[in-house]
Amino acid sequence: MPLYKTYTAAGDTQVLVWKITETLEELSLGTVLKDVCSARLHDMKSEQHRKGFLSVRKLLEHAGYTDLDMYYGIDGKPHLKDGKNISITHSYNFSAIIISGKNAGIDMEMQREKIITIANKFCVSEFSYLNPMHLETYMRYLTVIWGVKEALFKMISLPGISFKQHINVFPFSLTDENGKAKVTFNGMNRKYIFFFKEVEGFTLVYSFEEAEALNH
Repeated sequence: MPLYKTYTAAGDTQVLVWKITETLEELSLGTVLKDVCSARLHDMKSEQHRKGFLSVRKLLEHAGYTDLDMYYGIDGKPHLKDGKNISITHSYNFSAIIISGKNAGIDMEMQREKIITIANKFCVSEFSYLNPMHLETYMRYLTVIWGVKEALFKMISLPGISFKQHINVFPFSLTDENGKAKVTFNGMNRKYIFFFKEVEGFTLVYSFEEAEALNH
């Protein structure tokens, strides 16, 4: 399947989503890979992971880049050679990227009831505005919160950050599709804004530092 959805955010920011329906052979066709990425792809045991890896490269192509334009830092964070920021994610049959002149993070998660059983591992203050009596809505909120914390973790890229202790997602509404969060860690006290979309049983979240997102 070609590009599934695109969103424009915060001026120069592109968010691109791919729904994976192709075979490995179809995704591989015409996809340019660096030698190190070809080796990494070859070593992947899971076909699902291979498809996610290749679909991200297809998204790069739609944004005007190839795998040759992207590299990974020592911390594992991806970068683009032209200086723009990039964050990537893939979950089951979806993948997504965000490309921006601003520091940005992205995450996509399947909405599953399993998240309810692990909520106490990544939430503290968030429980004050969540209602566990409505299971489906509770699951959707928790999926957004997890996605926000994943996206922020990717942005900050510092070891030792705890989702539970250091990242606080403030009260938000599912109907507004946006909210605010704060990271307090090793002298850092920064505020962030996030946006989310629910797509076919998945939740897509992308985030920016709050001052950078005022023109969304």
